[in-house]
Amino acid sequence: MKILKFGGTSVGSAQRMKDVAKLITAEKHTIVVLSAMSGTTNSLVEISDYLYKKNPDGANEIINKLAITYYKHADELYGAAEYKQRAKELISHHFDYIRTFTKDLFTLFEERVVLAQGELISTGLMNLYLNESGVKSVLLPALDYMRTDKNAEPDPVYIKEKLSALLAENKEADLYITQGYICRNAYGEIDNLQRGGSDYTASLIGAAVHAGEIQIWTDIDGMHNNDPRYVENTSPVRQLHFEEAAELAYFGAKILHPTCILPAKLNNIPVRLLNTIQPDALGTLISNETEKGKIKAVAAKDNITAIKIKSGRMLLATGFLRKVFEIFENYQTPIDMVTTSEVGVSCTIDSRKRLDEIVDDLKKYGTVTVDEDLVIICVVGDLEWDNVGFEASIVYALKDIPVRMISYGGSDYNVSLLVKSSDKKRALQALSRHLFN
Repeated sequence: MKILKFGGTSVGSAQRMKDVAKLITAEKHTIVVLSAMSGTTNSLVEISDYLYKKNPDGANEIINKLAITYYKHADELYGAAEYKQRAKELISHHFDYIRTFTKDLFTLFEERVVLAQGELISTGLMNLYLNESGVKSVLLPALDYMRTDKNAEPDPVYIKEKLSALLAENKEADLYITQGYICRNAYGEIDNLQRGGSDYTASLIGAAVHAGEIQIWTDIDGMHNNDPRYVENTSPVRQLHFEEAAELAYFGAKILHPTCILPAKLNNIPVRLLNTIQPDALGTLISNETEKGKIKAVAAKDNITAIKIKSGRMLLATGFLRKVFEIFENYQTPIDMVTTSEVGVSCTIDSRKRLDEIVDDLKKYGTVTVDEDLVIICVVGDLEWDNVGFEASIVYALKDIPVRMISYGGSDYNVSLLVKSSDKKRALQALSRHLFN
């Protein structure tokens, strides 16, 4: 069994939905995970914002605009009058439900319900279209099997048990359509997976059913070896190890969310990144296989702040690093890069939300210096320390660019370098020239 996930742009119009339908009907007994149609979630967030502000008129205006857009999609998507009507009834049902929240108190719980409607509509419309086309497709409601535990982490035992039961009840189906992103929490309330969204859903389903392959379909032909917005003539990377893909995803390659890697990796399920616009393109295959000694790609993470804590009196003092890192933990601020010396430590964060408080607390232990508007450049590949020469190649490529920090050794797949934002484009281009050309 294969799991196919399609993002919002892939189902963003009637024609895109028809194109996706052609792709997913090529094989039987496939589970298809769909996101909300592009733009829908943003509109639902805007609706929720009006409801938080107790402005039902503003909310209803956005609801009406979004509903009209969906009615137009329905007219374009279906051929028979019967299916046009059924689609419009489905759309009307969901938007009428959203309107009920304009009359009462609106909280985070209601917002999650509102946000879930996008996936429920897109999957309902796709299932209707497939049925009209003569395909035996069945809706598998994600809210019936996808659940998180009290720590807001997916509950794999529950997911497997409930999903297996739903599949057993619908053995006759050619295709199974389900929603990405949405779930129920440990208390039975409608919630969402937050990190990774629909990618995470596809990976969790793949693990639950022991899928042969998970396919993530987007509008890009795989993960590229550099950022095409800054570097010309980038090319797709045909094969990545799970660790390489996770590093690239975390450090800026937006095609895939890092959290969706883990369930597939642990269950040894290959993940293939494919392009809905060019379905014949090879894309990128992610697996537990490594191409020895090869640098694969470069990615960049923006809006980085570097913090240096220097303390001569804490020289080799036991507990110094623990005290420093506890401050970041207390303010729930994750650290990206770390480098240390006998008298100090430098680290980076990607959120300035609690920066002032963090700096105030760090001053108890030493002199604190803050550098802002920086970028982490991440070079990814098989970078085990006995592969001679790759460090020199990376550093030489940036010989004309000032580097604030270099971090290597925490992973066999990543070398991270911290540069000024103004040097980002030059750094990416220099690495491409030296490493790939």
